[in-house]
Amino acid sequence: MFKRIVIPTDGSDITAKAVDTAIALAKFHGAKLYAVSVKEPFPYSAVSEMQPTPPQEFFDAQERIASGRVKAVVAAAEAAGVPCEGHTIEALHAWEAIIEHADRNQADLVVMASHGRRGFQALLLGSETQKVLTHCTVPVLVVR
Repeated sequence: MFKRIVIPTDGSDITAKAVDTAIALAKFHGAKLYAVSVKEPFPYSAVSEMQPTPPQEFFDAQERIASGRVKAVVAAAEAAGVPCEGHTIEALHAWEAIIEHADRNQADLVVMASHGRRGFQALLLGSETQKVLTHCTVPVLVVR
């Protein structure tokens, strides 16, 4: 049923559960995984020309962190015998990058974690998962 599954990762423990679920689903369906980690853009400041971190150092650190997260997913998938591609994407909004990545790879499922915030805290913080659920055109499996 599923042939292309996108699995976003932020390196958190709850994301590890979603990765395990995505790998199991991919193995069962003979699907390919597309792991993605979203990098933050450099926080350019219009007020000051003084930046605490030079832009290239910031970009390098973001890429190193995101690549590490993706490599962990690719390694886990390969250990389970599941084909997996890893990608890092820079975006202001992670939810938009996840949806675009799913569209670009013609995914038929997105498996992602939810941190389970509720009530006022969820309202204030928002939820990348909720935004993906709201705007994505392919099915989204939420793992808690």
